[in-house]
Amino acid sequence: MDAREIIERYESGERDLSKANLRGANLSQANLSGAILCEAGLSVSNLSGADLSRTDLREANLCWANLTGANLSGVDLRDADLTEANLKKANLRGADLWFTNLSGANLNGANLMGADLRLAHLNGARLSQACLSRANLWLADLSKANLENADLNRASSWLANFGEASLSGANLSGAYFRGANMSQVNLSRANLSEINLRGANLCEACLREANLRGADLSQTDMSNADLSGADLNQANLNGATVLSTQLGAANSLTGAILPDGARFD
Repeated sequence: MDAREIIERYESGERDLSKANLRGANLSQANLSGAILCEAGLSVSNLSGADLSRTDLREANLCWANLTGANLSGVDLRDADLTEANLKKANLRGADLWFTNLSGANLNGANLMGADLRLAHLNGARLSQACLSRANLWLADLSKANLENADLNRASSWLANFGEASLSGANLSGAYFRGANMSQVNLSRANLSEINLRGANLCEACLREANLRGADLSQTDMSNADLSGADLNQANLNGATVLSTQLGAANSLTGAILPDGARFD
């Protein structure tokens, strides 16, 4: 099945195009909104600017596909493989990406607001300036991902793995990262105000000049973390593993609850 045939079938009213083999097809700017493309072969295909909103792409193969600027809002990509796919500036708002493989994918500037990314594989993915506000990242793997200047406002990342990721300048205000692995993460100049990091692993994390005002850092492991110039006003550090010399490098601790439960005045 080639690109012309798939478009003709769609335009004639057919919607179930499951298991179609469209490897390397040029579907740039195509309208396939609401189509059923379960288990479709779309690796190395060109879907740039395509309208795939509300499309069913469960278990589809989209490895190395070009989805630059595509509309994928409300799409179902559960169990799909998008390894090394190009999704730069794509619209994935409200998309279902449960257990989706996005390893090494380019999601720079993509809109993932409210997306379901539970158990998704995003290791090594590029998410610079991406919008992940209110996204669900429970148990997702974002190790070594680039999330510089990304928006994760109120994102939920319980037990997610961010090991060695870069979140420099990112907005994580009000986010839920309880129990997350943030070891060796670069959070320099990031906004973590009111974040819940209770029980998280922040070993060797860089929090230089980060905004941690009102953050819940209780029971966190901050061994060898860099807190130089960080704002820890009103932060909760009760039970945290952190040295007084580390806290001494912070810019401010006014009103913070220290590891021993005492409040810093």
